[in-house]
Amino acid sequence: MTLSNKDKEYVRTFWAKVSIQVEDVGNDVLSRMLVVYPQTKTYFSHWKDLGPGSALVRKHGKVVMMGVGEAVGKIDDLEKGLLTLSELHAFQLRVDPANFKILCHIILVVLAIKYPNEFTAQVHVSLDKFLCALSLALAEKYR
Repeated sequence: MTLSNKDKEYVRTFWAKVSIQVEDVGNDVLSRMLVVYPQTKTYFSHWKDLGPGSALVRKHGKVVMMGVGEAVGKIDDLEKGLLTLSELHAFQLRVDPANFKILCHIILVVLAIKYPNEFTAQVHVSLDKFLCALSLALAEKYR
């Protein structure tokens, strides 16, 4: 998926707003994912409390969104920039790459809810393209 310069601009500008609230956004994203897609709980079976807003969900949600923020910073070469994260997910965490698409969908939903005025149609398209490219970059080491 090719991101135009305009797409990159929309993503960077929108992310500047999101980055201020990564913990809250991450909590909402991970909480929603675990409820809407309960099969994703298998990756967190060692946690005692998978409830929405629990301390571990909040903490890991922040980690996830910080990773997305890292990807925004490497938007010009996601595959190379996210090589370490791709290796981590493929070889250590062994996350099914289908879950990246689930997570990206949930991220879009949460961002649309939290930022209704800023989440314009163009921002939506650009973020969707970016998150698709991010998913592909994370899945690179699975090939």
